[in-house]
Amino acid sequence: MTDTSKFWDRIAERYAKQPIADQESYQKKVQITREYLSHEIEALEFGCGTGSTALLHAPYVKHILAIDISAKMIEIAQSKATAADVTNITFRQAAIEDLVTLDHSYDVVMGFSILHLLADKDAVIARVHKMLKPGGVFITSTACLGDTMKFMAIILPVGRFLGLIPMVRVFTSKELEDSLARAGLPVESHWQPAKGKAVFLIARKAVQA
Repeated sequence: MTDTSKFWDRIAERYAKQPIADQESYQKKVQITREYLSHEIEALEFGCGTGSTALLHAPYVKHILAIDISAKMIEIAQSKATAADVTNITFRQAAIEDLVTLDHSYDVVMGFSILHLLADKDAVIARVHKMLKPGGVFITSTACLGDTMKFMAIILPVGRFLGLIPMVRVFTSKELEDSLARAGLPVESHWQPAKGKAVFLIARKAVQA
């Protein structure tokens, strides 16, 4: 078990009880996401946490594989699904880097509040591109701290060393969009509720002849 998974295991129950900080923005992201869903879709959500967002989207897709590195988070997510009698989500403890799956397997890949917590976002974005079917979409909401809080690049490693926060990467929204474009996932929709808020992006893999 990595230090990062231990951190999320430790706070999982507290995390599950926290209310959504910006409910209006969250609901708009849910609404936008649903415009890209249908009952024929196979979806993947990585960094699913306690499963709340996957459960909201489950009625609109064929199946969701929802993964997280924290066993405690997955345990809570599965208990929610069982209580709600939701059967078209498979919750699994896994990192996307280690997930064994065929290329071109998913119509939609979702990663919410996760890219800035990864050691190598570019490698993960490249993996997402391989997983997506031609014409498939990657939907992400990402905190781009480099846009307004560049000094965090100095402060965050100290907090992580003390065990107070997980690993957090600092990059700008432009750097994120450039990363997506380089991986073959150009952004077709960009929405940000306000300055300093997470950036909500829809990026699409090209349809191959």
